[in-house]
Amino acid sequence: MTTKTLSKSTKEEILKNNLEHTIFSWSKQSGLNPINIDHAKGVYIYDRSGKRYLDFTSQLMNVNIGHGDPRVTEAVVKQMNEVSYVNPGMATEARGLLGKKLAEITPGTLNRTFFTNGGTEAIEHAIKLARLYTGRHKIITLYQSYHGATYGALCAGGDPRGIPHDSQGVPNIIHAENPYFYRCPWNSTTPEECGEHAAAHMERLIKYEGTSSVAAILMEGESGSSGCIKYPVGYWKKIKAIADKYGILTICDEVMSGFGRTGKWFGIDHHGVEPDILCMAKGITAGYIPLGGMIVTEKIAQHFNDKPLPIGLTYSAHAVACAAANEVIKIYEDDNLIENAADMGHYLDAQVAKLKDKHPSIGDFRNTGLLGCIELVKNRKTKEPMAPWNAAPNEMEIMNKVAAKLNELGMYTFVRWNWIFTAPPLIITKDQMDEGLDIISKAISIADEHCK
Repeated sequence: MTTKTLSKSTKEEILKNNLEHTIFSWSKQSGLNPINIDHAKGVYIYDRSGKRYLDFTSQLMNVNIGHGDPRVTEAVVKQMNEVSYVNPGMATEARGLLGKKLAEITPGTLNRTFFTNGGTEAIEHAIKLARLYTGRHKIITLYQSYHGATYGALCAGGDPRGIPHDSQGVPNIIHAENPYFYRCPWNSTTPEECGEHAAAHMERLIKYEGTSSVAAILMEGESGSSGCIKYPVGYWKKIKAIADKYGILTICDEVMSGFGRTGKWFGIDHHGVEPDILCMAKGITAGYIPLGGMIVTEKIAQHFNDKPLPIGLTYSAHAVACAAANEVIKIYEDDNLIENAADMGHYLDAQVAKLKDKHPSIGDFRNTGLLGCIELVKNRKTKEPMAPWNAAPNEMEIMNKVAAKLNELGMYTFVRWNWIFTAPPLIITKDQMDEGLDIISKAISIADEHCK
């Protein structure tokens, strides 16, 4: 009996196979030139030509512990040697340990987790559960938000990528204005005033929609890919109080802001609020294996003690994914990564403030821990954006040049409309942060040339 060995593909073959036989997210499918990844380690990724890129957004804000940590590999292999998969109706050690740990680190009395394959499914199930529990049907979210890409989650978010799907969208999603102080809809003079106006707007909206028809208010713990719009002090508490007043549940989306990303375990920890449901993914396994979940209060869980809870997934509580999550959470604790995220976040704030003195195109910088973005403008007084919200391709000429320069200088990060995101792995050092900010500074110089 002979064993057939497969020869290693060339970088050209790898790229060809990807482009001809796979579909890429959020992109037109012709003219793509994706980074052809060879390997990744720490805060760096390497392409097959040997070029190194500083990963300044932790890929999709999820590789929080950095790339290539062998401790996760060992935990996964150990679990697979015991059992890789059993159906979700069975108990495993990894599942139970993860559920217990999540009950310990999440806010307040959140206690029971339903595991999903990722963040979008966590949001979908949270919406379903809120409707089942309350007997109501409307969900209120913010316009400038992102909650996932399936129909329900995409409709829940206000991201314009959902507009092409609107005609087939799920019903009974209501959107409210954000407390976006830099571009406050109410022309507020302080962030706190903007927060007060936004909370009052939310309560009016609830009354217009019918207080007895709203099942839940869904918001991110801290805003992410919609511009890292910081909640003014007290805003989350005001929303929670309004929700409690009318018997409305609060769903906190921590898919992006959870697991140390903001310098605390969860973004909502900065606001002193306990939501009724908290959704998670990304950082729970640092992206090493897909996993998500929603954790609920014991009160909500007990509502289904004597009647079936009609939700389920084939891969819910996958043993290997749970084992990966247990190890990743241990790494956060053993390596003091949450503390480092907070410290490096303060350092980032100080360094970008210096960049703002140097670059007239920097209009605003919004950041919590290591979840931030730089907003570029053509004029600081008028706040004219370097590219508008939901910019058409012909409106992206300047920002495309900025993005190309970042890539050329060896940085991978999100450039979206007039935003440059800063969300490196939580393991980043000051030297690596300086390396990244030097690259960003050189790229922003291109935008400076277009300031008025």
